[in-house]
Amino acid sequence: MDLAKPLSPTPNERTAHRVQVGAIFKTFFTAGAISFGGGVVAYLREYLVHQQQWLDDDSFLDALELSETLPGLNSVNMSVIIGDRLRGVAGAAAAVAGLLLPGMAVMMTLGVLWSQQRHNPHLRAVLIGVAASAVGLLTTVTLQLGHRQFTRAADLLFIVATFVAVSLLKISLVIALLTLGPLAIWYYRPATHGSETAHLFLHLRERFHSHRAHWRH
Repeated sequence: MDLAKPLSPTPNERTAHRVQVGAIFKTFFTAGAISFGGGVVAYLREYLVHQQQWLDDDSFLDALELSETLPGLNSVNMSVIIGDRLRGVAGAAAAVAGLLLPGMAVMMTLGVLWSQQRHNPHLRAVLIGVAASAVGLLTTVTLQLGHRQFTRAADLLFIVATFVAVSLLKISLVIALLTLGPLAIWYYRPATHGSETAHLFLHLRERFHSHRAHWRH
């Protein structure tokens, strides 16, 4: 295994550098404009994976998993991660701006009107319906992206343990993550053979000596 040789890019990665910043902004703006609550993840998957084909399901799931480990909104974290992957800093800025602008405009408008209409039963019924739609969209994305995890016993064990701890035992989410997260990471740690470990160590040592010689000059 030659660790110095770069991996061959996937078809999505070969075309990523041709994605225009304007196209990134438009795609995320559309997702932010028509999505409902947490359902924005479902819209992002539809646009990025199915329509634009900038990512595949595995890459999208990687971005989602990483965004869930970071503080803040998952959708915003995903915008930064995916935008950066597509076009670097400019892509990340375009993705975040496109995703947030529609919601900001709508919320500023509704904020002015909410104090006058918040007791309107018809408005409350609409909001309940929107919340139900968001739950349905998230459930759909969970089943589509997580179908492999639902077929493995270890994955199901971690899913059930997290659900029981947070929903039934009312344990703090932070405590549950700090407890179950390291266990899951340890369980899925890559199994490295001795020869590969030695090869990796030698490769890193050669790189270190090379950089040190360069610094001296």
